[in-house]
Amino acid sequence: MLFEVWAPTAAEGVVLRLEARELPMERDPARPGWWTLRVEAGPGTRYGFALDGGPVLPDPRSRRQPDGPDGLSAVVDPGAYEWRHPWQGRPLAGAVLYELHIGTFTSEGTFDAAAARLPHVARLGVTHVELMPVSPFPGTHGWGYDGVAPWAVHEPYGGPDGLARFADAAHGAGLGVVLDVVHNHLGPSGNHLPAYGPYFTGRHRTPWGDAVNLDDAGSDEVRASLCGSALALLRDFRLDGLRLDAVHTLADDRARHFLDELSAAVDALAAETGRPLFLIAESDRNDPRTTTPRTVHGHGLHAQWNDDFHHALHVALTGEARALYADFARAPMAALAKTLTGGFFHDGSYSSFRGRRHGAPLDPMTPTHRLVGFAQNHDQVGNRAAGDRLAASLSPGLLACAAALVLLSPFTPMLFMGEEWGARTPWLYFTDHTDPDLARAVREGRRAEFAAHGWDGDVADPQAPQTRERSCLDWSEPERDPHAALLAWHQDLIALRRAHPGLAHTSLGAARVTYDEDTRWLALSSGPLSIAVNLHPGETAAVPLPAHLEVLATWSTASQHEDGMLLLPPESAAVLR
Repeated sequence: MLFEVWAPTAAEGVVLRLEARELPMERDPARPGWWTLRVEAGPGTRYGFALDGGPVLPDPRSRRQPDGPDGLSAVVDPGAYEWRHPWQGRPLAGAVLYELHIGTFTSEGTFDAAAARLPHVARLGVTHVELMPVSPFPGTHGWGYDGVAPWAVHEPYGGPDGLARFADAAHGAGLGVVLDVVHNHLGPSGNHLPAYGPYFTGRHRTPWGDAVNLDDAGSDEVRASLCGSALALLRDFRLDGLRLDAVHTLADDRARHFLDELSAAVDALAAETGRPLFLIAESDRNDPRTTTPRTVHGHGLHAQWNDDFHHALHVALTGEARALYADFARAPMAALAKTLTGGFFHDGSYSSFRGRRHGAPLDPMTPTHRLVGFAQNHDQVGNRAAGDRLAASLSPGLLACAAALVLLSPFTPMLFMGEEWGARTPWLYFTDHTDPDLARAVREGRRAEFAAHGWDGDVADPQAPQTRERSCLDWSEPERDPHAALLAWHQDLIALRRAHPGLAHTSLGAARVTYDEDTRWLALSSGPLSIAVNLHPGETAAVPLPAHLEVLATWSTASQHEDGMLLLPPESAAVLR
């Protein structure tokens, strides 16, 4: 087996620690900074590298960390898993995504326990599960955004074999798998990359400190490692796509942006494997270049989360108006209409939250599947002081309205685990840092952050085990009302979307919206379907819709469609064709 490591900081030499043996490595004359050694080693063999007589450190490209980020690495054979289910992939166009966190999807918090619940997800009708990050991080439980080994898989979840079993089970249920990956920073604990080379640069500062080195000296190898880890995940675990965390914090001044390089590599892998592969960005920029094809000087990513749609829908449903919601709260129905027809609300308009103009307009011919629409996700729930979902404060009727607008919108829809039945369990911010000083800093920092944003009341201790336990789904809820009725409603809406595949193949400018700000109704016409919602708590809405339309589904049996007028009871929705 060939062991190799990029360690340009090593001046005197690099030693491979292989079980109890210490073996000097040799410089690679063809690749500056690289050290290599070929030696017999089978799967499971523990190893690490010592630079210039220093401590033994894990491999920067480790595929497995059986004892956590600070322990030795273990040899893995990526091709050893025997796949039970053939998989040709599922494309993004036409997808319905389901975001889940392995550590709280079940109380056990493992890949195998989550796989046992996949039949529920398949019956729901979604096409892909989107896993939150699974890279190793210190401790057992956490959100996963403080991972430190981009090539490996968190051992308490089940390690690389567990992820392979989960993906295989998903494929057996007809589900694709998308994985959230973090390239913009590494966690504050267990990160040994700086000992090896210039993985970070002081040229740029990010919310987490020095930026990942994408454009300074040595950045060729850093970019290659990040691209390599992404391709390895897609190839080795037969994943269908990756969600890229906060790409707006990727500091890159090079002529060819890292995202351009990554998207080209993923497209090449898709051609090689014959499977459709895709990248979904989380971006705060409202920048059309994110999903514009590379051939016309965009970054070539296949989709991006649409936070503006979420903000507009959230304000229309809840009336919240603080901080970033302020601009949407001035005329919520108009804001919602703008996002449904234009994608971005801030498309060059003034953002009071930022104190400047923000964003740029999308081309009306932009394929609508390039925007991912949602009413909830891990950020928008977990970054609230109480971790409260919409179901904690909204009626089942308003939750049904939200579901109709998300699942039958022009965008690629996404649900957050448990949303389909109106889960009442909170989803809180939780950590399991093993460093007591870091744990204290996170606890105090979280409280200060919420206080600065005007949140009142107690903030759950991120380090307390019960904070994670409270965040686990209650799988008894879907068996009783109103949860059962909401679950059936979500299944019906997804079935309607599947029955009308043209929804996934429209352009942004094709949708039409009418609304009344005062009486709080809105009607969306997208492809062959019209979706009408009445968000008013006490008044029936008279929504003008053509008389020839056929009612396909209603939340309230009291809905009536006669003579070109849909009478929609308070807090209810209807779908027509």
